[in-house]
Amino acid sequence: MATKPMATTPTIITIVALLIPLLKSSSSTSTLSPKDDRDLRVATEEMQKANYFTFVMLLNMSPLDSEFLSNVTFLMPNNRMLSKTVIPENDVYAFLQRHSIPSPLIFEHLMYIPTGSVLPSSLPEYSMNIVNGGTRRSFVLNNVRIISPNICTAGSIRCHGIDGVLSSESNVTLHTCYINGGSVAPPPSPVASVPPLSPPVVPFLTPLVDEFMVPAPQPANSSSGSSQFSWDGKLFKVIITTILVPLVIGISI
Repeated sequence: MATKPMATTPTIITIVALLIPLLKSSSSTSTLSPKDDRDLRVATEEMQKANYFTFVMLLNMSPLDSEFLSNVTFLMPNNRMLSKTVIPENDVYAFLQRHSIPSPLIFEHLMYIPTGSVLPSSLPEYSMNIVNGGTRRSFVLNNVRIISPNICTAGSIRCHGIDGVLSSESNVTLHTCYINGGSVAPPPSPVASVPPLSPPVVPFLTPLVDEFMVPAPQPANSSSGSSQFSWDGKLFKVIITTILVPLVIGISI
């Protein structure tokens, strides 16, 4: 009786390679709540119907949690774009975060965002600059356009197809604005542009204060008697000006 030949080593390696994504998929969804697990399954089915199989594979490779999936909109490059992109296994989760928005947004919601706005991604410190041309194919996030909107709509997860891969370096800066290719420095501080206020001047008291508080300087070799005479002379002048002159004018009237 002839026996069946045993599986060869290349065949075993192929089987193991096909089982690894399935094992990672089951381990990645085991920590999800039943609702999030159901919503993820519904979203991946919608992605597969739209032929985004490579993006589904990335979802299966990454350990996802309920906090990430509870409010998310995925931006999915197509299979051809992803086939040209090298993604290390330990960078898959960061890639998914960079290609997602931490809010479930259909395309009609995105169309309300004006040009020049900055939209945060799920990846910390990575943002997307918005160019909204007002049409379905003129909505650009950094360097990519949304070409297949509203692929995922049945569950709580939203997803849209894009025509490229988002660069790992964000082109949004919070310190300098660029207009028509030129940089514009931040406006000067309003506090620095206000001149210092001069002390208030009371015109009726200034001559009197000058007469009493700022006596004329005396030479160093002058005697104390001459200094006292100068002060008394100024006091006498003030008395004549402020008291006797009005009194004489009143008498003459």
